[in-house]
Amino acid sequence: MQENIVIDTSIFTNPNVYKSISLGQPVDAIEAFIGLAHKSSKKIYMPRTVYIELCKVVDLEPLKGKFESAVIIKSPNRCNININASILFDFVEDMRIRINKGLRIAEEFTRDKSQDIQSAISKLREKYKEALRQGTLDSKEDVDIILLAMELNGAILSGDEGINTWADKLGIRTVNPLFIQEFLSF
Repeated sequence: MQENIVIDTSIFTNPNVYKSISLGQPVDAIEAFIGLAHKSSKKIYMPRTVYIELCKVVDLEPLKGKFESAVIIKSPNRCNININASILFDFVEDMRIRINKGLRIAEEFTRDKSQDIQSAISKLREKYKEALRQGTLDSKEDVDIILLAMELNGAILSGDEGINTWADKLGIRTVNPLFIQEFLSF
């Protein structure tokens, strides 16, 4: 049986990951990935929302035809996928904790008058983003990857910590993106 794989933009945009595919820039990694995908026995999917995101981040225009011949662009059937209520419960609880942590960070920075305003804003943005977004599903693209993997009974190939964390909670197989070449060779 042919294995289904759902991929994320992070394998092309995260330097730690795309350098495992190609020593060049993201476009070089995409081109190398296309070659690997054509040789692989696996069916490789990417949700349309993720594909649109990738096209905004990387100039894919010269490679679009090759990319779409190697990767199936498919949205998940959001209307027919069921998620256990305990997962929704866990997600809401996780977000509540993150929002409270973000509020505490904002309060801390408001009280600290020792920094210049630009430096304070920059640090606040960094800490706030880390508190609210790191390690969780923080976009519709992330949710589409999870849903498509559920629909296809496929594995996820992503360097995104949040996607991998929630895939694990849902029992979805994840593949370490640093081993893309070896994984696609089998």
